[in-house]
Amino acid sequence: MRLAALLAAACALHLVLIQPNHPEAMSWRALLLFPLELPVTLLALMALGQTRVATPLRIAITAVLTIIVALKSADFVSFTALSRGFNPVTDLSLIDAFIRLLIGSLGTTLTVLIGLAAVLALILTAALIWWATGIWARLPLPRAARVTAAPLAVLAGIIAVADVGHVMGRWTLTQTPPGAAFTTRVGVERIEMIRDTRARLAVFNEAAADDPFLDRTGLFEAIDRDVLVIFIESYGRTSLDTPLYADLHRETLARYEARLGDLGLAMHSGILTSPTQGGQSWLAHSTFANGLWINNQISYAAALASGRQTLYHHAGSNGFHTATLMPQITLDWPEADAMGFEDVLVAADTGYAGPNFEWVTMPDQFTLTALDRLLRNDPDHRHLFAQVALVSSHAPWTPVPELLPWDEIGDGTEFAEMATSGVAPEVLWRNYDDVRAQYRLSVDYALQVVFEYAALHAENPPLIIALGDHQAAGFIALDDRAEVPIHIIGPEALVSRLTDIAPTPGLLPDNNVPVIGMQTIRNTLLSAFRTPDAAQLGN
Repeated sequence: MRLAALLAAACALHLVLIQPNHPEAMSWRALLLFPLELPVTLLALMALGQTRVATPLRIAITAVLTIIVALKSADFVSFTALSRGFNPVTDLSLIDAFIRLLIGSLGTTLTVLIGLAAVLALILTAALIWWATGIWARLPLPRAARVTAAPLAVLAGIIAVADVGHVMGRWTLTQTPPGAAFTTRVGVERIEMIRDTRARLAVFNEAAADDPFLDRTGLFEAIDRDVLVIFIESYGRTSLDTPLYADLHRETLARYEARLGDLGLAMHSGILTSPTQGGQSWLAHSTFANGLWINNQISYAAALASGRQTLYHHAGSNGFHTATLMPQITLDWPEADAMGFEDVLVAADTGYAGPNFEWVTMPDQFTLTALDRLLRNDPDHRHLFAQVALVSSHAPWTPVPELLPWDEIGDGTEFAEMATSGVAPEVLWRNYDDVRAQYRLSVDYALQVVFEYAALHAENPPLIIALGDHQAAGFIALDDRAEVPIHIIGPEALVSRLTDIAPTPGLLPDNNVPVIGMQTIRNTLLSAFRTPDAAQLGN
C-alpha cells in the first residue's frame, strides 16, 4: 500500500513537471521525458521530511510548482492565440480582453464555466502537489538513509542547474532533451523575460522622446484630399501564400485590380511585419501611428504616456481634420485622448441599429457607410485624415455578411437576417477546418468591401492606405509569419510617392518584395508628401 502511494505521488509530480507549454509539444512522447527536478524534489523531501523545515519546504514546492503550472497554461493559450509565450509583465491586462472575446464567441454561461473549471483545476493541482510531497516527506527512513539523501539532493540540484545553463538557448520548446530541467527552465525564462522587458522599456522611452519630425509644418502639403488608413482585421500574408486562402483571395485581388484600374485609380502593394499575431490589433495601430515597435502592453502604455506626436498629431497640426472610427470599441476608451484624434467615434456613435454578428458589432460595409455619413460629409471643409478599423474578419468568423448595394444601407436593420444566419460559434469551433473555411470567407468579404468602397469614390478618390493589422493565429492562418499586406489606392500622383512601402504596382505584392517593419510607415508618410521648402527644413 505504501509503495503504491509513493509511486502514485511520484507520478503526480512527474506529470506536473513535464506539463508542456506549447501546443506542438502535446504528444504521448512527452510522457517519456525525465524531469531532473523530480529526483531533487524527492530526495529533498526524504532528507528533510522529519525535520522542522519539512512543512515550509512542502509549502514552497507547492507554491512554486502551482505558479509554474499556471505560467505553462498561460503559455499554451498565448502560443495558440498569439504565436508567442506569455509575458507576466506585459500580458496581465490581456486577461480581460480574452474573457470578453470568449463571452462574445461562446456566450457568458460557457465562459463562466470555463473560468470556474480553470480555477478549480489550479486548486486541485495545488492540492495534488501538497498531497504528493506529504507522501514522500512522511516516508519512514533510517537516519543514515536521510543523511545520505541530503548530499544526493544537492548533487541532483547541481545537475539540474547545470542543465538549465547548458540548455537555455540551445533547445526549442518542442525539442526538450529526454532528461532536462524543463520546468526550471520555464521559471528561469520568466525571470529573464521580466528583466529583459524592463530593459527594453528604458530603451523604448528614449526612442519615443527622439522624434525628428517634432512640430514640423508643411508635412502634407502635397495632399489635396482625404486620407483614410483602413485596418483590415486578421488580414495576413497567408491570404497570398497559403493555397487554402490564396486561391480565393488572390482572385479577388486580381479582379479588383483590373476594375479599379479601369476606373482610373493607381494601386501599389507591399508586405509589412506586424508587431503582433493572432490578436492585439491595437499594438499594430499604435506601431503604425507612433513609428515605434510596440509589441506589448508596457510599450503601448509608455507610448501613450510619452507625449510623442503620432501620425495623427502631425496631420492635425498640418491642417487636417483627424478622426478615428472604431466600431468594435464598446467600453470607455480613455487612451484615445493621447492619440492625436480630434474626433473619436466608437460603436455607439455609428448609428447602427441592427443586431451584432456575434462578437462583431456591425458589418464592415456599414462602418464605411458611417465613415461617409459622419466624417467625410461633415460641413468641416478641412480634408479628413482618419483611422478606420474594420472588424467583420475578426473571430469567431460567423456569420459572414454579404455585400449590399450601397444605396440600400440605412440604419443597419437591413443586415438582421444575415446576423442570424450561419453556424453558431460554439458549433463551428468544434472543427478547425470549418473555422478556417469561415475565416477564408470573412477576409474575402472585408477585401471586397474596401475595394468596392474605393470604386464607389473613384471619381473623387481619397488616398486609401489599406493594410492588415496582424496575421491570424497560426492554427488558423497555417502560417506563422507575422506579416501583412498593405495596399495604397488613389490618384497616381500620390500613390507614386509611397513606392518605398508598397513597391509592387497593383494589388498583388510580388512574392520577393522586401518586407518592411510597420514602425517605418509613419516616418515614410511624414517624409513623402512634404513640399520642397518643408523638405529642406527637415534636412
